[in-house]
Amino acid sequence: MTTIFSRIIDGEIPGRFVWSDERCVAFLSAAPLQPGHTLVVPRHEVDRWIDANPDLFVHLSRVAQIIGQAQQAEFDCARPGLIIQGFEVDHLHLHVWPTWSPADYDFRNADSDPDAAMMDQAAQRLRARLREDGQAAAHVPDEPA
Repeated sequence: MTTIFSRIIDGEIPGRFVWSDERCVAFLSAAPLQPGHTLVVPRHEVDRWIDANPDLFVHLSRVAQIIGQAQQAEFDCARPGLIIQGFEVDHLHLHVWPTWSPADYDFRNADSDPDAAMMDQAAQRLRARLREDGQAAAHVPDEPA
């Protein structure tokens, strides 16, 4: 069965994309722990991270690192968080988000109904920071119309 992430990647469901390349995409989490919470997701469905091709996993990790560096610079966080949890969607995804303390890692604090304007602004800020950081324009999607 097709995952919700594949439906977002295919454009069936809207997503706030901040990265796109031939192997993966990154879009804001619909239930963010903090503004800017991003999911790095392979285009091809892989259930568990241990099932991923090692080259794909390295690529996902590198993209997560780029996103985390942009989050730290843009949101002035103490450190970017990174978790591969995978219970909510059976499609490998890396959570990357701004953090200020260990309490920021508690998924019970995720915002299940985030403000749309805040989400749009966070996506816009991340895309702008990624471009400012010299990321290839081909990988950072244009602002939505």
